[in-house]
Amino acid sequence: MAARQIKKLAAGGIALGGTVALASWVFGDDNHTKKQFGHVLAADNLKSRPTKPLPTRSEQLKALEDEVYDVLVIGGGATGAGCALDSVSRGLKTALVELEDFSSGTSSRSTKLLHGGVRYLQKAIFNLDIEQYKMVKEALHERANLLEIAPHLSYPLPIMLPVYTWWQIPYYWSGIKMYDLVAGSKCIKSSYVLSKEKAIELFPMLRKDKLCGAIVYYDGQHNDARMNIAIALTAARLGATVANHVKVVSLTKNKDSEGQEKISGAHVRDEITGKEWDVRAKCVINATGPFTDSIREMDQQTVNKICAPSAGVHIVLPDYYSPASMGLLDPSTSDGRVIFFLPWQGLTIAGTTDTPCEVTHHPSPTEADIEFILGEIRSYLSPDIEVRRGDVLSAWSGIRPLVSDPNKPNSQSLVRNHIVHVSDSGLVTIAGGKWTTYRSMAMETLDAAVKKCNLPAVRESATDGLLLEGAHGWTPTMFIRLVQDFGLESEVAKHLSETYGDRAFSVAKLAALTGKRWPIVGKRLHEEFPYIDAEVRYAVREYACTAVDVIARRLRLAFLNVQAAEEALPSIISIMAEELNWSDDEQKRQHAEAVKFVREEMGQQVNRQSRDKIPINLSREEISNYIKRFQALDQDKKGYISINDIRRGLKRQGEIISGTQMHEILREVDVNSNGVVELDEFLQLMACIKSGRVTNSRFDQLAQEAQKNAEEEEAKRKAIPVDRSGGGV
Repeated sequence: MAARQIKKLAAGGIALGGTVALASWVFGDDNHTKKQFGHVLAADNLKSRPTKPLPTRSEQLKALEDEVYDVLVIGGGATGAGCALDSVSRGLKTALVELEDFSSGTSSRSTKLLHGGVRYLQKAIFNLDIEQYKMVKEALHERANLLEIAPHLSYPLPIMLPVYTWWQIPYYWSGIKMYDLVAGSKCIKSSYVLSKEKAIELFPMLRKDKLCGAIVYYDGQHNDARMNIAIALTAARLGATVANHVKVVSLTKNKDSEGQEKISGAHVRDEITGKEWDVRAKCVINATGPFTDSIREMDQQTVNKICAPSAGVHIVLPDYYSPASMGLLDPSTSDGRVIFFLPWQGLTIAGTTDTPCEVTHHPSPTEADIEFILGEIRSYLSPDIEVRRGDVLSAWSGIRPLVSDPNKPNSQSLVRNHIVHVSDSGLVTIAGGKWTTYRSMAMETLDAAVKKCNLPAVRESATDGLLLEGAHGWTPTMFIRLVQDFGLESEVAKHLSETYGDRAFSVAKLAALTGKRWPIVGKRLHEEFPYIDAEVRYAVREYACTAVDVIARRLRLAFLNVQAAEEALPSIISIMAEELNWSDDEQKRQHAEAVKFVREEMGQQVNRQSRDKIPINLSREEISNYIKRFQALDQDKKGYISINDIRRGLKRQGEIISGTQMHEILREVDVNSNGVVELDEFLQLMACIKSGRVTNSRFDQLAQEAQKNAEEEEAKRKAIPVDRSGGGV
């Protein structure tokens, strides 16, 4: 039966996925139109690399006060930024405001894939659902477009689907081949079948017993937050006014000629200064993702909710959990969800869950979600690999803006199809959808806005094939020029190239001298990551206003390793203080807010709570040994270990570190936050290390070294005979 259904859809897919007509743009050249829209870029200028510098944030805010806009977009996520770019590409005077930072919500918390949706295609096949088929078809076109318009930020990624039952090989192969067929000419690379031996060769961490083979298919991967920022910056380069940290307090309305109330803009507040004003616009677009209904309620208090929020948790693990260039798909987890296991930014990302939730600006991961993902990973990886809770470097939760359907029983049955709705007062709402299809969603939204609000567009949408910020002059070997021209480390140069594209040269010019023979410029913010000082300065020029903006969206450090993010904070805040003239009090406030962010939203707090719940399950011999280790640092027999003890231990080892770093080592163990480490806290740490809840503890390494030194000194004393010790006659 399944085979017949697959054949049916295959035939339909081939018929529907034939040749794709190339979109043509029709540009009006009426003289009156040109005079009326003198601010509009000519069509040819859309394709060339913008050379005009970005307006400062203060200039953008002044424009919001002074200008009257055709379109005001609320929301700076992928969809909102996409709407702003689509609008300005049509020649419309455009503004965008975002409550927090560009991509601060769902758009920075995705699985980092550009995909059509293998799961949705499977449902389309078995339910013979033409709407889901069309959604997959559209997403595959958009996947190809993103790989073309932002090649520095996106790339093809092979994903392995391991098969443990012989009959599933043809079953999954036919489904994956259908995915290739639906993509048609937009197929990245053709999928293929692997033998068991070849699958193990390409993914050595895979569980070998009962493995029959594997199927490999291709999707795209990207740096989601940076992609979102690139879309917003591209809109700004083309003339749109974009401003982050600006809250919409209320919508403003005027009566039209027929006495009907129509939206005329929004009353907004700058969250940095507290200043409030009205932004005037002919059309307002609500692109606020999970917060869609809160804006709709500003328009009409009694309104039916159209969004069903669902939380998706991801975790980040060390790089040794996956090959550097091969992902893994678990198509059927223990509860029927799909789990991806992917290399990303030099580490491994795993997720996601799918749980109905409440809407919040500060979602946080739960221990249950983290343990669920780890459990699924254990079932696919070799028993030789111990999947440890302590290996979780960061964890985050993102709220998906799924479109609700009262006829469906649960969130897994919700399709991320989008809807465009225009209220009686003219509020245009775009809701649902997914990251990959942001551009087509924006195009459909602006089509509706132009029609319903009678906007004076001078051309159709021009975003299909429109290169994003950094793409115009980028090549895969561009990083070599950065190394040669500036004296950057190769790893740093490659990172800059793959983050900023052809704008990487502007970043490199801001890099400080290292004072070393090599590299000449580019001081790392953290020794484990290729992020440098210049990126913080450049981030401010790209509208970063807070330390969280930098560690979460500009550098991605908080998403990769919460401990490293907290360790890099003092340097980051110091540089931002120079750029933004922060006072000492403001620097302290920024530090506190950033620490709160990594602890509550990036998994640091749940990591610590997980560790603290572990019982001290140690043998008598282990406890005796660990007490000796504790006493080796507590030389004064105080009953606790202080900062001075840590400093003394490090000095004995010939290491000199800053006071901030010493406090970070202390915090690893100081559960009570009283500034010292007591014996019970130390034993708790040892129990966590034994259980795998804690890995690579610097405090334990320091204690081990102190114990070793103490034992060596004791052995030397015992080796000296009495007649040589000064006690003989």
